[in-house]
Amino acid sequence: MANRRISTFVSLTATADRGQPARPKSSEEKKEMWSSLLDSVSTGKRLPEKSVLVLGGSPDTQRDFLESLNTDSASKRRPLDRGKKPPVANQFALGYTYQDVLDDDHEDTLARLSLYLLNNPSPSFTPLLKPLLTPRTLPHMLLVILLDWNEPWAWLRQLRDWIRVFRGLLLSLDNDCKDALEENILHLQKGRGATGDNIDPGDQIPLGPGEWDEPLGIPLCVVCQNADKIEQLERERGWKEDDFDFVLECLRTVLLKHGASLVYTMPSRPGSLQSLVHSSLAIQATLKRQSLKYNVTDRDNILIPHNWDSWGKIRTLREGFDIEGMSKLWSLDIQTGDTETEDQTAVGIYEETVQDPMAVSQGFSGTTNKANGIEVESIDNQAFLTTQQEILDKLRAEDDESKTKDREAKRGKAIAYNEPASNVVTDQIGPVQFNMGGIQVDADDILNKINARETERSGSPVKGLLGEGSNDAQTLPNGAEESNETLKNFFAGLMNRK
Repeated sequence: MANRRISTFVSLTATADRGQPARPKSSEEKKEMWSSLLDSVSTGKRLPEKSVLVLGGSPDTQRDFLESLNTDSASKRRPLDRGKKPPVANQFALGYTYQDVLDDDHEDTLARLSLYLLNNPSPSFTPLLKPLLTPRTLPHMLLVILLDWNEPWAWLRQLRDWIRVFRGLLLSLDNDCKDALEENILHLQKGRGATGDNIDPGDQIPLGPGEWDEPLGIPLCVVCQNADKIEQLERERGWKEDDFDFVLECLRTVLLKHGASLVYTMPSRPGSLQSLVHSSLAIQATLKRQSLKYNVTDRDNILIPHNWDSWGKIRTLREGFDIEGMSKLWSLDIQTGDTETEDQTAVGIYEETVQDPMAVSQGFSGTTNKANGIEVESIDNQAFLTTQQEILDKLRAEDDESKTKDREAKRGKAIAYNEPASNVVTDQIGPVQFNMGGIQVDADDILNKINARETERSGSPVKGLLGEGSNDAQTLPNGAEESNETLKNFFAGLMNRK
């Protein structure tokens, strides 16, 4: 091939008079000849460049996506590393890495994928994406939005936020970029209804209801990662088949309006992710080995290719889903203006059915969760404190009543202690005995003898000395006071005696 190019180039530099020999070439002409040859060779060996904008996820799930994208969906193995592995920089703001697409034998490189990663849908990051969208790159670009089965209740809100940001970015492009987007839309719609690599524009099927109502100008692929968590949702959250079907119906309805594709993946089984991405970027060599086949029956291995879905196919999944209402509300939700004041939104309907268990457990939802009773709905803080105050007041009243009864009981015991014949002390501590000169003396016996002697002297028992109803010891008669004084002195002598 190089020889043919040289001979052609030499023949063009020959003199017009074929009878005259060609004049010798100057050094400048030789330099131009070699520059032309080098440019042609470099152009022939230049790899097709494709761009992928990966939006959403976390740095870890983005790396899982890159790993799945680099895994052959047919042989379920990664290509052999040839040299140093490309680094992945996705910790801050806009990340970047690249991958080479190899042929069937993993020997020749067919294309190079430049992957740009962003996990924050803030509009402040859109200036980082704008330089990537040019009339040259737009026809070879794919938009990927990552969702995670660890939080399926947030999917529609995440999709809405990303599409709002991207639509705002597209509106800020210049006219040349907008023209390229229009051409992309026409080209993407021509592939509707085609199942092979060769697309015949004459075989295009007319658009149905809800299809391509909101085109972005760039093919969109939604990847739902960690599909192995589906069993955990069923086991721990009490999800049923109707719940999984509702999630799939909502996704298919809103993605149909953008002409997008959908795929479920998991780290251990990437599925058809690689084939889907390559087909979206028109990398045809890999498609000769395996064609895309839709799958809507295996709930952990869903695959919806571009331009395949329709309202009729969505209705066959389950009856009772308002596909028209969801499609109409989604067009309102993705407007760049504030739609939170709307009475009803597509995101609101979705989140009302697919509830966040954390929000339910914290009392943010008015309905109870259907997750086997694991979560408990809490009450308002003020209402809880009000009930606790009532309980505290009741307990405080009971404590006051108990203290009053204790004081009365102690007063009654003090009165009974002043009555010698009440036997209160004897009942509590038993008989009091002393050792007097080696003889064990019973204090109770001595006290009884003293009482008997005093009774003989006064003619009345000691216990009758207290007036009826009186609680004061100072009201005792003189005889009783002397008797008490005698007893006091006697016991004091016993206590002070060594």
